[in-house]
Amino acid sequence: MENIKVENLLINYKTLEAFKRFKAYGNQELSMLEDLESNIVENNSKSPFYGIYYGDNLVARMSLYQIKKKYDFYFDPPQDYMALWKLEVLPDYREKGYGTALVDYAKSYQLPIKTNPRINSHGFWETLGFQKAHYEMERDLGENPLIWLPKGVQEKEVAKEQ
Repeated sequence: MENIKVENLLINYKTLEAFKRFKAYGNQELSMLEDLESNIVENNSKSPFYGIYYGDNLVARMSLYQIKKKYDFYFDPPQDYMALWKLEVLPDYREKGYGTALVDYAKSYQLPIKTNPRINSHGFWETLGFQKAHYEMERDLGENPLIWLPKGVQEKEVAKEQ
């Protein structure tokens, strides 16, 4: 396998065009087009979008946001953490290490990670060390988040129902 390089994607119309390839595969719930369109300001803007190119083609992508400690309801001790969203690899490039490379990039920040996985993707996340967060109705609002805990961090205890 060649060396896979994760890149911070520029917010520009070229990236917007590349994102349309993903939506064309029927993954509209993962489409970042609206996010990208609302963030197009200038070509060198720092974006929360990361991707992997194979030649000139964007073949894998994700959104990665750092969430401030004051909004941490998942980890103990409370701290900044990464929210990983909308990870997607184009069908012809799956099972070649691209998804793992994106997740490894997120882990390189050495902060806890929270994600809301797609249906039928739990096995992928579990092989990368993610675990189900204990469900809390008010906090999780119908989502079933998975979390990754770096050394020295544990899941925050969920308050017991009275």
